[in-house]
Amino acid sequence: MSDPCGSIEGMRRAPTILHLDMDAFYASVEQASKPSLRGKPVVVGGLGPRGVVATASYEARRFGVHSAMPMAQARRLAPNAAYLVPRFTLYRAISGQVMELLGRLSPLVEPLSLDEAFVDLEAGGSAGDSASARAAGERLRADIRAVTGLCGSVGLAGSKMLAKIGSEEAKPDGLVLIEPGTERDLLGPMPVRTLPGVGPATGDHLRRAGMTTVAHLAEAGEDELVRLVGRAHGLSLYRMALGLDERPVVSDRDAKSVSVEDTFDVDLHDRVRVRAEVERLAERCVRRLREAGRSGRTVVLKVRRYDFSTLTRSETLRGPTDDAAVVREAAGRLLEAVDTTGGVRLLGVGVTGLADFTQEDLFAQSGTGATEAPLPLPDEPAAASERVPPPVGPAEASETARGERRFPAGHDVRHAVHGPGWVQGSGARRVTVRFEQPGSPVGRVRTFWLDDPALELSDPLPLVPEGR
Repeated sequence: MSDPCGSIEGMRRAPTILHLDMDAFYASVEQASKPSLRGKPVVVGGLGPRGVVATASYEARRFGVHSAMPMAQARRLAPNAAYLVPRFTLYRAISGQVMELLGRLSPLVEPLSLDEAFVDLEAGGSAGDSASARAAGERLRADIRAVTGLCGSVGLAGSKMLAKIGSEEAKPDGLVLIEPGTERDLLGPMPVRTLPGVGPATGDHLRRAGMTTVAHLAEAGEDELVRLVGRAHGLSLYRMALGLDERPVVSDRDAKSVSVEDTFDVDLHDRVRVRAEVERLAERCVRRLREAGRSGRTVVLKVRRYDFSTLTRSETLRGPTDDAAVVREAAGRLLEAVDTTGGVRLLGVGVTGLADFTQEDLFAQSGTGATEAPLPLPDEPAAASERVPPPVGPAEASETARGERRFPAGHDVRHAVHGPGWVQGSGARRVTVRFEQPGSPVGRVRTFWLDDPALELSDPLPLVPEGR
């Protein structure tokens, strides 16, 4: 069949675009830092009734658990798995180590998330043909394992789309190189959902038209796909089905917004509580904004109501700001215009229109000035009992009642006598801790009263790669 799209000028003749995808990243980090979880099913995500799975280890995936699944469903499928709250401080630190290794290969690194990135090997002189590209990919995987103890899968191809497909085919802990010129043969038998932008709705629409594989899309032709899904999407689908993708690796993928949101276990009805949650989210949002060294001029409020209807409101300030009080008060004004009658299940606060500077504007600033975010754990004055309470199972609730200290499941703690460990579970005013750390033998489990002054949350300990 002739190629109606014409020549493939601009496509690379060597597989010098690399896509790295760390394997089950959050769960793998937890397994690496907790010796007792090595080889065990681990699920990371929100632990409340409305929580969702962020990442599941490969051991948990054997039970059918996967990302974006409701946590309640995951618990039914894998009741004996370890269910942990994410530790983003540690994930970001390890991601930084991985991105530094990618930067040694090329100045053109395009991060997509904490655990995923494209690299232009040609721009860095790391590879110019298939053999050198493969060598660079294998060296990268070995370096990641040596530095972090974790595994990553690598795809190598002449385009970003195919490199990403290659890394998916390589999972777990592998490398797939797609030789330029073999794209059509590789893609042909794959399901249409393999292609970027083909979600469940588009996939069902194509299936009803008799197109279930990428080869079917290529055979249907450009005109038929445009008729089925519209001009822009149809043209894109046809080019992808032919393996054509000329997008460059772009290293300056600046974030367009910074936002945070929370889904609540029980719908919020109290207007005062809703306002307090919005203010808390605004503080968190500004904290992220400052960590990124950015400011922004448009504040966005997101409200999902009891009936799943979602409202978004925004307010543009006179100039960019990173003042927590300004963002907090703007979000509060936006909330005043939203009807929360019936209950609220999700709230979010974001800042868009980002800049690298802050424009002082007296009319945009609050009279109270910026304030620091509240400490995550208020001090408990009560002394701990000498009695040792019975243990708490790891599947119990990860948070205590409102107003008490919180010890999220999986987070790091330090005890004045027993040293470092992690929260295996908490509830009924008790905290169960496994005292182990990266590189140590499997540790012992002990249970304490929630108000034990000898027990405190602590910063994560660095991973210890195997063999060190």
